[in-house]
Amino acid sequence: MSSVLYDTPGPKAKVRNWIYTGVFLVLVGLALWWVLARMAEKNQLDAEKWTPFITDSQIWTTFLLPGLGETLKAGLIAMVIALPLGALLGIARLSDHAWVRVPVGAVVEFFRAIPVLILMIFSSALYVMLGTVSSDLRPLYAVVTGLVLYNASVIAEIVRAGILSLPRGQTDAAKAIGMRKGQTMLYVLIPQAVTAMLPALVSQLVVILKDTALGGAVLGFADLMSMNRQISANYSNTIATMVVIAVIYIAVNFALTTLASFLEKRLRQSKKGTGAVVEGDVAEVDAGGAAGVGKAP
Repeated sequence: MSSVLYDTPGPKAKVRNWIYTGVFLVLVGLALWWVLARMAEKNQLDAEKWTPFITDSQIWTTFLLPGLGETLKAGLIAMVIALPLGALLGIARLSDHAWVRVPVGAVVEFFRAIPVLILMIFSSALYVMLGTVSSDLRPLYAVVTGLVLYNASVIAEIVRAGILSLPRGQTDAAKAIGMRKGQTMLYVLIPQAVTAMLPALVSQLVVILKDTALGGAVLGFADLMSMNRQISANYSNTIATMVVIAVIYIAVNFALTTLASFLEKRLRQSKKGTGAVVEGDVAEVDAGGAAGVGKAP
């Protein structure tokens, strides 16, 4: 099927595409073979480096599962706080009052511009200065604080872009029947914008979950990724451990995206959406509008 941006390939183009695909698969296969050969030379494929994950239950009960629990705890706490906070900031950025819109915009842009790792480090230093958080809980608090500050700002832009992606007629129709802006936002715009925002929101939730690993690398947070050091020290199987940890991350994030896809499908079937979708990096959305952010499928 042809469209404005796509033409159906002809017979020659189809053959050329099949050749390109075959060459690409051959190159990928050769690269994989080279990697496995190099691992075999370094004895990284030996059975004793991989079998502990099957035969030794302590590697799971002592390291992997507790680390996964800490990762999920920090990620879920950050999500629960960042989602409503980001929604409030995003709505505030659309305020008609400059005394609300300008300061909130400055806060959002400030925290969105700072790497989340720096926010975690500063948060940890702040908790040390305050002395109100015990040393055992300080890494968790610092990780959650950094994740909330950064991701709430990004979610604010997702919310703003999702609302601005709706057709102008939605707001005009609400005004025509006498609804105030707060009522229009609550009962008309936000319910429809949810389906447009959901894909970008899910991507950001996955980022939150993965970024907990930064706290394990720098602040001593006992997350799943940090368990690599302890497992490698006890079993001398760094590569195997990293592969297993990567598979766990993939499984958790796949479950999250699957759930979100199910919710998105239900929301679209509820006929509250307009078909607009917020895509890509919302950091590219300019301060003056959301042109090009929403598009019909």
